[in-house]
Amino acid sequence: MILKSDSFFRKFLAFFGSGLIVSVAYIDPGNWGTNIGGGATFNYDLLWVIWMASGMAMLFQYISGKLGIAGYSLPELIHKKIRQKWIVALYWILSEIAILATDLAEFLGIVVALNLLFGIPLIWGTYIAVADVLLILLLTQKRFRTLELSFIAFVGIIGLAFVYEVFLAKPDISQVLFHSIRPILTKESALLAVGIIGATVMPHALFVHSWLIKNKIIDLPSDAISRSQKRKEFLRLHLWDNVISLTIAGLINASMLIMAAAAFYQAGVEVVTLNDAYRTLIPLFGRFAAIIFAIALLSAGLSSSVTGTLAGQAVMDGLMGFHISIWVRRIVTRIINVIPLTIALSLGLEPLNILVYSQVALSLLIPLPLIPIIIFSADKNLMGDLANRKITTFFASLFGLIILAFNGYLLYSFFVVS
Repeated sequence: MILKSDSFFRKFLAFFGSGLIVSVAYIDPGNWGTNIGGGATFNYDLLWVIWMASGMAMLFQYISGKLGIAGYSLPELIHKKIRQKWIVALYWILSEIAILATDLAEFLGIVVALNLLFGIPLIWGTYIAVADVLLILLLTQKRFRTLELSFIAFVGIIGLAFVYEVFLAKPDISQVLFHSIRPILTKESALLAVGIIGATVMPHALFVHSWLIKNKIIDLPSDAISRSQKRKEFLRLHLWDNVISLTIAGLINASMLIMAAAAFYQAGVEVVTLNDAYRTLIPLFGRFAAIIFAIALLSAGLSSSVTGTLAGQAVMDGLMGFHISIWVRRIVTRIINVIPLTIALSLGLEPLNILVYSQVALSLLIPLPLIPIIIFSADKNLMGDLANRKITTFFASLFGLIILAFNGYLLYSFFVVS
Protein backbone atom coordinates (compact mmCIF):
# COMPACT_ATOMS: atom_id res chain seq x y z
CA MET A 1 0.00 0.00 0.00
CA ILE A 2 1.66 3.21 1.16
CA LEU A 3 5.06 3.81 2.72
CA LYS A 4 6.91 1.69 0.14
CA SER A 5 9.36 4.46 -0.72
CA ASP A 6 12.34 5.39 1.46
CA SER A 7 11.80 9.11 0.89
CA PHE A 8 9.76 10.85 3.60
CA PHE A 9 8.46 13.31 1.03
CA ARG A 10 7.14 10.49 -1.17
CA LYS A 11 5.66 8.76 1.84
CA PHE A 12 3.93 12.00 2.78
CA LEU A 13 2.54 12.47 -0.73
CA ALA A 14 1.17 8.93 -0.60
CA PHE A 15 -0.40 9.55 2.82
CA PHE A 16 -1.60 13.12 2.23
CA GLY A 17 -5.31 13.59 1.67
CA SER A 18 -7.33 12.71 4.78
CA GLY A 19 -6.49 16.02 6.41
CA LEU A 20 -7.53 17.83 3.25
CA ILE A 21 -10.93 16.09 3.19
CA VAL A 22 -11.46 17.10 6.82
CA SER A 23 -10.17 20.65 6.23
CA VAL A 24 -13.03 21.34 3.82
CA ALA A 25 -15.37 21.12 6.82
CA TYR A 26 -13.59 24.20 8.16
CA ILE A 27 -14.20 26.32 5.08
CA ASP A 28 -17.75 25.22 4.27
CA PRO A 29 -20.63 27.69 3.68
CA GLY A 30 -21.26 27.84 7.43
CA ASN A 31 -17.87 29.45 7.83
CA TRP A 32 -18.76 31.90 5.09
CA GLY A 33 -21.83 32.98 7.03
CA THR A 34 -20.04 33.53 10.35
CA ASN A 35 -16.80 34.96 8.96
CA ILE A 36 -18.37 37.38 6.49
CA GLY A 37 -21.01 38.36 9.05
CA GLY A 38 -18.29 38.91 11.66
CA GLY A 39 -16.09 41.04 9.41
CA ALA A 40 -18.91 43.08 7.94
CA THR A 41 -20.49 43.82 11.33
CA PHE A 42 -17.58 43.97 13.79
CA ASN A 43 -14.61 44.87 11.56
CA TYR A 44 -11.50 42.85 12.55
CA ASP A 45 -12.65 42.38 16.17
CA LEU A 46 -13.34 38.64 15.89
CA LEU A 47 -10.20 37.71 13.97
CA TRP A 48 -8.63 36.35 17.15
CA VAL A 49 -11.54 33.92 17.48
CA ILE A 50 -10.68 32.40 14.08
CA TRP A 51 -7.03 31.86 15.05
CA MET A 52 -8.00 30.42 18.42
CA ALA A 53 -10.62 28.09 16.93
CA SER A 54 -8.22 26.98 14.18
CA GLY A 55 -5.56 26.07 16.75
CA MET A 56 -8.05 24.12 18.83
CA ALA A 57 -9.38 22.33 15.76
CA MET A 58 -5.86 21.34 14.73
CA LEU A 59 -5.24 19.64 18.08
CA PHE A 60 -8.61 17.90 18.16
CA GLN A 61 -8.26 16.60 14.59
CA TYR A 62 -4.77 15.35 15.40
CA ILE A 63 -5.95 13.25 18.32
CA SER A 64 -8.97 12.06 16.32
CA GLY A 65 -6.60 10.81 13.64
CA LYS A 66 -4.52 9.09 16.32
CA LEU A 67 -7.52 6.93 17.16
CA GLY A 68 -7.55 5.81 13.52
CA ILE A 69 -3.85 4.93 13.58
CA ALA A 70 -4.51 2.85 16.70
CA GLY A 71 -7.13 0.95 14.68
CA TYR A 72 -10.35 2.56 15.86
CA SER A 73 -12.95 5.00 14.64
CA LEU A 74 -14.51 7.29 17.24
CA PRO A 75 -18.09 6.06 16.63
CA GLU A 76 -16.95 2.45 17.08
CA LEU A 77 -15.30 3.26 20.40
CA ILE A 78 -18.38 5.06 21.68
CA HIS A 79 -20.50 2.03 20.73
CA LYS A 80 -18.01 -0.29 22.42
CA LYS A 81 -17.75 1.68 25.66
CA ILE A 82 -21.44 2.54 26.14
CA ARG A 83 -23.24 -0.65 27.09
CA GLN A 84 -26.83 0.58 27.17
CA LYS A 85 -28.42 0.38 23.73
CA TRP A 86 -30.82 3.26 24.37
CA ILE A 87 -27.91 5.58 25.20
CA VAL A 88 -26.11 4.52 22.01
CA ALA A 89 -29.30 5.16 20.03
CA LEU A 90 -29.70 8.60 21.64
CA TYR A 91 -26.07 9.36 20.88
CA TRP A 92 -26.65 8.38 17.27
CA ILE A 93 -29.75 10.58 16.98
CA LEU A 94 -27.93 13.62 18.41
CA SER A 95 -24.94 12.95 16.15
CA GLU A 96 -27.22 12.75 13.14
CA ILE A 97 -28.79 16.08 14.15
CA ALA A 98 -25.30 17.61 14.15
CA ILE A 99 -24.63 16.15 10.70
CA LEU A 100 -27.98 17.42 9.43
CA ALA A 101 -27.15 20.91 10.73
CA THR A 102 -23.83 20.68 8.92
CA ASP A 103 -25.49 19.49 5.74
CA LEU A 104 -28.05 22.29 5.95
CA ALA A 105 -25.22 24.85 5.73
CA GLU A 106 -23.55 23.00 2.85
CA PHE A 107 -26.87 22.59 1.04
CA LEU A 108 -27.71 26.27 1.48
CA GLY A 109 -24.30 27.28 0.17
CA ILE A 110 -24.92 25.41 -3.08
CA VAL A 111 -28.43 26.89 -3.38
CA VAL A 112 -27.20 30.47 -2.86
CA ALA A 113 -24.26 29.96 -5.26
CA LEU A 114 -26.61 28.71 -7.98
CA ASN A 115 -28.76 31.78 -7.42
CA LEU A 116 -25.81 34.16 -7.64
CA LEU A 117 -24.21 32.55 -10.69
CA PHE A 118 -27.27 31.64 -12.76
CA GLY A 119 -30.16 33.57 -11.23
CA ILE A 120 -31.94 30.36 -10.21
CA PRO A 121 -34.61 31.13 -7.56
CA LEU A 122 -33.65 29.84 -4.11
CA ILE A 123 -36.70 27.56 -3.88
CA TRP A 124 -35.87 25.90 -7.21
CA GLY A 125 -32.25 25.69 -6.21
CA THR A 126 -33.12 23.53 -3.21
CA TYR A 127 -34.33 20.81 -5.57
CA ILE A 128 -31.58 21.23 -8.16
CA ALA A 129 -28.93 21.01 -5.43
CA VAL A 130 -30.14 17.52 -4.52
CA ALA A 131 -28.33 16.43 -7.69
CA ASP A 132 -25.02 16.82 -5.88
CA VAL A 133 -25.53 13.14 -5.09
CA LEU A 134 -24.16 12.56 -8.61
CA LEU A 135 -20.92 14.19 -7.51
CA ILE A 136 -20.78 11.82 -4.55
CA LEU A 137 -21.19 8.84 -6.89
CA LEU A 138 -18.60 10.13 -9.34
CA LEU A 139 -15.93 10.74 -6.70
CA THR A 140 -16.46 7.59 -4.62
CA GLN A 141 -17.20 4.89 -7.18
CA LYS A 142 -13.54 4.18 -7.87
CA ARG A 143 -10.39 4.45 -5.75
CA PHE A 144 -10.64 6.52 -2.57
CA ARG A 145 -7.40 8.20 -3.59
CA THR A 146 -9.30 9.86 -6.44
CA LEU A 147 -11.57 11.47 -3.87
CA GLU A 148 -8.61 12.76 -1.86
CA LEU A 149 -6.93 14.24 -4.92
CA SER A 150 -10.13 15.95 -6.04
CA PHE A 151 -10.11 17.94 -2.82
CA ILE A 152 -6.87 19.61 -3.89
CA ALA A 153 -8.88 21.27 -6.66
CA PHE A 154 -11.75 22.22 -4.32
CA VAL A 155 -9.50 23.76 -1.67
CA GLY A 156 -7.36 25.39 -4.34
CA ILE A 157 -10.37 27.17 -5.88
CA ILE A 158 -11.55 28.48 -2.52
CA GLY A 159 -8.07 29.51 -1.39
CA LEU A 160 -7.10 31.31 -4.59
CA ALA A 161 -10.47 33.07 -4.67
CA PHE A 162 -9.91 34.66 -1.28
CA VAL A 163 -6.29 35.47 -1.92
CA TYR A 164 -7.60 37.47 -4.88
CA GLU A 165 -10.40 39.08 -2.84
CA VAL A 166 -8.05 40.11 -0.02
CA PHE A 167 -5.58 41.52 -2.55
CA LEU A 168 -8.36 43.69 -3.98
CA ALA A 169 -9.65 44.75 -0.55
CA LYS A 170 -6.22 45.99 0.65
CA PRO A 171 -6.76 45.45 4.39
CA ASP A 172 -5.04 47.45 7.13
CA ILE A 173 -2.20 45.09 8.08
CA SER A 174 -1.59 46.76 11.43
CA GLN A 175 -5.25 46.23 12.37
CA VAL A 176 -5.10 42.64 11.19
CA LEU A 177 -2.09 41.96 13.43
CA PHE A 178 -3.59 43.84 16.38
CA HIS A 179 -6.92 42.01 16.30
CA SER A 180 -5.19 38.66 15.75
CA ILE A 181 -3.82 38.80 19.30
CA ARG A 182 -6.20 41.18 21.12
CA PRO A 183 -9.37 39.42 22.36
CA ILE A 184 -12.48 41.60 22.06
CA LEU A 185 -15.89 40.12 22.84
CA THR A 186 -19.17 41.87 23.54
CA LYS A 187 -22.71 40.70 24.11
CA GLU A 188 -23.52 41.76 20.55
CA SER A 189 -20.65 39.79 19.00
CA ALA A 190 -21.05 36.67 21.19
CA LEU A 191 -23.45 34.97 18.77
CA LEU A 192 -21.05 35.28 15.83
CA ALA A 193 -18.07 34.30 18.01
CA VAL A 194 -19.78 31.08 19.04
CA GLY A 195 -20.86 30.59 15.43
CA ILE A 196 -17.24 30.90 14.28
CA ILE A 197 -16.18 28.27 16.81
CA GLY A 198 -19.07 26.00 15.79
CA ALA A 199 -18.13 26.43 12.13
CA THR A 200 -14.48 25.64 12.86
CA VAL A 201 -14.43 22.90 15.51
CA MET A 202 -17.11 20.78 13.87
CA PRO A 203 -18.64 17.59 15.33
CA HIS A 204 -18.79 15.68 12.02
CA ALA A 205 -15.13 16.45 11.25
CA LEU A 206 -14.09 15.00 14.61
CA PHE A 207 -16.14 11.87 13.95
CA VAL A 208 -14.90 11.27 10.41
CA HIS A 209 -11.15 11.87 10.76
CA SER A 210 -10.53 8.75 12.83
CA TRP A 211 -12.63 6.73 10.36
CA LEU A 212 -10.68 8.04 7.35
CA ILE A 213 -7.32 7.28 8.93
CA LYS A 214 -8.42 3.83 10.11
CA ASN A 215 -9.43 2.90 6.57
CA LYS A 216 -6.09 4.15 5.26
CA ILE A 217 -3.91 2.31 7.80
CA ILE A 218 -3.92 -1.32 6.67
CA ASP A 219 -1.39 -4.15 6.33
CA LEU A 220 0.52 -3.29 9.51
CA PRO A 221 3.30 -5.76 10.49
CA SER A 222 2.26 -8.52 12.87
CA ASP A 223 5.27 -8.40 15.21
CA ALA A 224 5.03 -5.85 18.02
CA ILE A 225 8.27 -3.94 17.40
CA SER A 226 7.79 -3.41 13.67
CA ARG A 227 4.13 -2.60 14.21
CA SER A 228 4.99 0.06 16.78
CA GLN A 229 7.62 1.61 14.51
CA LYS A 230 5.23 1.71 11.57
CA ARG A 231 2.46 3.30 13.66
CA LYS A 232 4.85 6.00 14.83
CA GLU A 233 5.79 6.65 11.23
CA PHE A 234 2.12 6.98 10.32
CA LEU A 235 1.68 9.33 13.28
CA ARG A 236 4.40 11.61 11.97
CA LEU A 237 2.83 11.66 8.51
CA HIS A 238 -0.58 12.32 10.03
CA LEU A 239 0.83 15.24 12.03
CA TRP A 240 2.20 16.92 8.90
CA ASP A 241 -0.95 16.19 6.91
CA ASN A 242 -3.07 17.65 9.69
CA VAL A 243 -0.97 20.76 10.28
CA ILE A 244 -0.62 21.66 6.59
CA SER A 245 -4.27 21.04 5.70
CA LEU A 246 -5.76 22.87 8.67
CA THR A 247 -3.28 25.74 8.42
CA ILE A 248 -4.54 26.32 4.87
CA ALA A 249 -8.13 26.16 6.13
CA GLY A 250 -7.35 28.60 8.94
CA LEU A 251 -5.77 31.08 6.53
CA ILE A 252 -8.78 30.87 4.21
CA ASN A 253 -11.14 31.45 7.14
CA ALA A 254 -9.16 34.46 8.29
CA SER A 255 -9.08 35.84 4.75
CA MET A 256 -12.91 35.69 4.61
CA LEU A 257 -13.25 37.87 7.68
CA ILE A 258 -10.41 40.18 6.61
CA MET A 259 -11.97 40.67 3.18
CA ALA A 260 -15.39 41.40 4.70
CA ALA A 261 -13.92 43.89 7.18
CA ALA A 262 -11.77 45.67 4.60
CA ALA A 263 -14.37 45.70 1.83
CA PHE A 264 -17.73 46.00 3.59
CA TYR A 265 -17.18 47.41 7.09
CA GLN A 266 -14.66 50.02 5.99
CA ALA A 267 -16.93 51.15 3.16
CA GLY A 268 -19.80 51.53 5.60
CA VAL A 269 -21.89 49.05 3.64
CA GLU A 270 -24.36 46.92 5.57
CA VAL A 271 -24.04 43.30 4.48
CA VAL A 272 -26.68 41.05 6.02
CA THR A 273 -26.94 38.49 3.22
CA LEU A 274 -24.57 36.54 0.99
CA ASN A 275 -26.42 38.17 -1.89
CA ASP A 276 -25.50 41.57 -0.40
CA ALA A 277 -21.87 40.50 -0.31
CA TYR A 278 -21.98 39.41 -3.94
CA ARG A 279 -23.77 42.57 -5.13
CA THR A 280 -21.51 44.86 -3.10
CA LEU A 281 -18.36 43.35 -4.57
CA ILE A 282 -19.41 44.44 -8.07
CA PRO A 283 -19.15 48.22 -7.57
CA LEU A 284 -16.20 47.84 -5.20
CA PHE A 285 -13.98 45.48 -7.20
CA GLY A 286 -15.80 44.60 -10.41
CA ARG A 287 -18.04 41.79 -11.63
CA PHE A 288 -15.16 39.31 -11.97
CA ALA A 289 -14.49 39.53 -8.21
CA ALA A 290 -18.16 38.80 -7.52
CA ILE A 291 -18.18 35.81 -9.87
CA ILE A 292 -15.03 34.42 -8.22
CA PHE A 293 -16.79 34.80 -4.87
CA ALA A 294 -19.80 32.78 -6.08
CA ILE A 295 -17.68 30.06 -7.73
CA ALA A 296 -15.73 29.62 -4.49
CA LEU A 297 -19.01 29.37 -2.55
CA LEU A 298 -20.25 26.65 -4.92
CA SER A 299 -16.96 24.77 -4.56
CA ALA A 300 -17.19 25.02 -0.77
CA GLY A 301 -20.74 23.69 -0.75
CA LEU A 302 -20.04 20.75 -3.06
CA SER A 303 -16.81 19.63 -1.40
CA SER A 304 -18.08 19.94 2.16
CA SER A 305 -21.14 17.91 1.14
CA VAL A 306 -18.84 14.99 0.37
CA THR A 307 -17.14 15.28 3.76
CA GLY A 308 -20.50 15.48 5.52
CA THR A 309 -21.73 12.35 3.74
CA LEU A 310 -18.61 10.42 4.73
CA ALA A 311 -19.09 11.56 8.33
CA GLY A 312 -22.68 10.32 8.30
CA GLN A 313 -21.52 6.98 6.97
CA ALA A 314 -18.87 6.70 9.70
CA VAL A 315 -21.36 7.51 12.45
CA MET A 316 -23.99 5.08 11.17
CA ASP A 317 -21.49 2.26 10.68
CA GLY A 318 -19.77 2.75 14.02
CA LEU A 319 -22.63 3.59 16.37
CA MET A 320 -25.42 1.47 14.92
CA GLY A 321 -23.48 -1.25 13.14
CA PHE A 322 -25.33 -1.12 9.84
CA HIS A 323 -24.28 0.07 6.41
CA ILE A 324 -26.20 1.55 3.50
CA SER A 325 -24.97 2.74 0.13
CA ILE A 326 -23.37 6.16 0.40
CA TRP A 327 -25.56 7.58 -2.37
CA VAL A 328 -28.72 6.33 -0.64
CA ARG A 329 -27.65 8.05 2.54
CA ARG A 330 -26.97 11.24 0.58
CA ILE A 331 -30.42 11.25 -0.97
CA VAL A 332 -32.10 10.66 2.41
CA THR A 333 -30.10 13.46 4.06
CA ARG A 334 -30.88 15.87 1.25
CA ILE A 335 -34.62 15.06 1.28
CA ILE A 336 -34.74 15.60 5.05
CA ASN A 337 -33.08 19.01 4.70
CA VAL A 338 -35.15 20.08 1.69
CA ILE A 339 -38.26 20.29 3.87
CA PRO A 340 -37.07 22.75 6.58
CA LEU A 341 -35.01 24.74 4.09
CA THR A 342 -37.97 25.14 1.73
CA ILE A 343 -40.17 26.25 4.64
CA ALA A 344 -37.53 28.72 5.87
CA LEU A 345 -37.05 30.26 2.43
CA SER A 346 -40.80 30.40 1.83
CA LEU A 347 -41.17 32.35 5.08
CA GLY A 348 -38.56 34.81 3.85
CA LEU A 349 -35.82 33.86 6.32
CA GLU A 350 -32.42 35.15 5.26
CA PRO A 351 -29.93 32.42 4.18
CA LEU A 352 -27.03 34.14 5.96
CA ASN A 353 -28.95 34.06 9.26
CA ILE A 354 -29.81 30.39 8.71
CA LEU A 355 -26.12 29.68 8.21
CA VAL A 356 -25.11 31.50 11.40
CA TYR A 357 -27.73 29.77 13.57
CA SER A 358 -26.85 26.35 12.13
CA GLN A 359 -23.24 26.92 13.20
CA VAL A 360 -24.30 27.99 16.69
CA ALA A 361 -26.24 24.72 16.96
CA LEU A 362 -23.10 22.85 15.94
CA SER A 363 -21.08 24.60 18.63
CA LEU A 364 -23.61 23.50 21.25
CA LEU A 365 -23.30 19.88 19.98
CA ILE A 366 -19.48 19.79 19.94
CA PRO A 367 -19.26 17.95 23.31
CA LEU A 368 -20.76 14.84 21.65
CA PRO A 369 -17.50 13.84 19.91
CA LEU A 370 -15.13 16.09 21.83
CA ILE A 371 -15.39 14.58 25.32
CA PRO A 372 -14.99 10.96 24.11
CA ILE A 373 -12.02 11.91 21.91
CA ILE A 374 -10.16 13.43 24.85
CA ILE A 375 -10.91 10.45 27.09
CA PHE A 376 -10.17 7.70 24.57
CA SER A 377 -6.97 9.22 23.18
CA ALA A 378 -5.51 9.37 26.70
CA ASP A 379 -6.38 5.73 27.51
CA LYS A 380 -3.20 3.63 27.38
CA ASN A 381 -5.21 0.40 27.34
CA LEU A 382 -6.76 1.50 24.04
CA MET A 383 -3.95 3.49 22.48
CA GLY A 384 -0.81 1.77 23.76
CA ASP A 385 2.24 3.83 22.87
CA LEU A 386 0.02 6.25 20.91
CA ALA A 387 -1.75 7.45 24.07
CA ASN A 388 -1.67 11.20 24.58
CA ARG A 389 1.02 12.73 26.69
CA LYS A 390 -0.22 14.56 29.77
CA ILE A 391 0.50 17.94 28.18
CA THR A 392 -1.59 16.99 25.13
CA THR A 393 -4.51 15.91 27.31
CA PHE A 394 -4.15 19.10 29.37
CA PHE A 395 -4.42 21.40 26.36
CA ALA A 396 -7.21 19.32 24.80
CA SER A 397 -9.18 19.56 28.05
CA LEU A 398 -8.43 23.28 28.33
CA PHE A 399 -9.63 23.93 24.79
CA GLY A 400 -12.74 21.89 25.45
CA LEU A 401 -13.50 24.00 28.53
CA ILE A 402 -13.00 27.19 26.50
CA ILE A 403 -15.57 26.02 23.95
CA LEU A 404 -18.02 25.16 26.73
CA ALA A 405 -17.38 28.58 28.29
CA PHE A 406 -18.22 30.32 25.01
CA ASN A 407 -21.42 28.29 24.75
CA GLY A 408 -22.28 29.11 28.35
CA TYR A 409 -21.64 32.81 27.75
CA LEU A 410 -23.95 32.78 24.75
CA LEU A 411 -26.75 31.05 26.65
CA TYR A 412 -26.30 33.39 29.60
CA SER A 413 -26.42 36.44 27.34
CA PHE A 414 -29.63 35.28 25.65
CA PHE A 415 -31.61 33.84 28.54
CA VAL A 416 -30.38 35.72 31.63
CA VAL A 417 -28.98 39.12 30.67
CA SER A 418 -31.56 39.83 27.98
